[in-house]
Amino acid sequence: MNTAYDRQLAADLDALRAAGTYKHLRHLTGPMAAEVHMEEAGDVIVLSSNNYLGLADHPDVIAAGIDGLKKYGAGTASVRFICGTLDIHRELESTIASTFGFESALSYVSCWAANEGLLPTIATKGNTIISDELNHASIIDGCRLAGAKRARYKHGDMDDLERQLREAEGTPFIVTDGVFSMEGSLAKLPEIVELAEKYHAVTIVDDSHGTGVMGKSGRGTIEHFGLEGRVDILTGTLGKTLGGAAGGFVAGSHALIDTLVQRSRTQLFSNALPATVAASAKKALELLVAQPELLERQRENIRYFRGGLERLGFRPLAGPSAIVPIIVGDTAFAIAMSDRLLKEGVFVTGFGFPVVPEGTARIRVQISSSLSRADLDRALAAFERVGTELGVIGKPVSA
Repeated sequence: MNTAYDRQLAADLDALRAAGTYKHLRHLTGPMAAEVHMEEAGDVIVLSSNNYLGLADHPDVIAAGIDGLKKYGAGTASVRFICGTLDIHRELESTIASTFGFESALSYVSCWAANEGLLPTIATKGNTIISDELNHASIIDGCRLAGAKRARYKHGDMDDLERQLREAEGTPFIVTDGVFSMEGSLAKLPEIVELAEKYHAVTIVDDSHGTGVMGKSGRGTIEHFGLEGRVDILTGTLGKTLGGAAGGFVAGSHALIDTLVQRSRTQLFSNALPATVAASAKKALELLVAQPELLERQRENIRYFRGGLERLGFRPLAGPSAIVPIIVGDTAFAIAMSDRLLKEGVFVTGFGFPVVPEGTARIRVQISSSLSRADLDRALAAFERVGTELGVIGKPVSA
């Protein structure tokens, strides 16, 4: 063992602890829900989960996963092109494609694997890939692996994007998050699509935080803007709104998906998605369509909680998504504030550098349809106590 190297790692970790930026893992003892039991804090309300429609512990989603486990076993023990493709994979992918309005789809073990499998496969040498500067880390790493010329445009700056398109080589690929996970804001998809059509670019949208949340029926940011049929490629996750287990996907044309089957390295060299996850995700997609009241309840919860924060004197970033960020500035302060909220029975996460730029650390609230009005009121009371104690807010603002 290289003890000198291990000592250096330990010193680096000590420096994180001293700076107040060390991340602690929290251990839940049951399923993800509106309220959970945490070993470190007891019973707490969850305001930091991607379980936007409460499907992670939905009985129908659980039952579908159990049925998939019983029918297909624990895992595929193979990659897709050898002997790891099950008929449940085809059923899931067909459901994804039809739900989101694409010809075809392909599942991966995560959306990270989907983005890293997609971008290097299509953005090859002689072409150009252009990425919003605030895109998710999986997109950034996928771009780094691509052989194409790489360009980055200022967040949401369409003039900068157009400049990059004018300078692009070969086929330009524009890639963006649909919902930016740290901001709660949406990509300017209508303008992006217009520029893509003007410069004959391919549009790629990662809608991991928009799937099941945005759009009239929860089909995502593309539906929200009425751009069905005008976006070339969609990537997304099965590990957030859609049951919260794991998995990701790419949706696009038949030719694109067949190309990924042939060439996508994260598809070729990774075991297939476990059948229990595929079955649960398929059921979650069916519930998204069959139970619109889940989305209606979630949106009402967002309105109620945002309004409550503002009346208390907080100023969360504006946005239509389920993500409600409160900027507090310093990373150590954000983590300390989240720790205080946890002691008050509210599980919410503080994010700072390098996840977000220096000086923009934040408490990121995420709202689920499974939260009751009583849950939201208890959480707001905790925010009022902690916000006042730490000097984030003063007197409540009159309604």
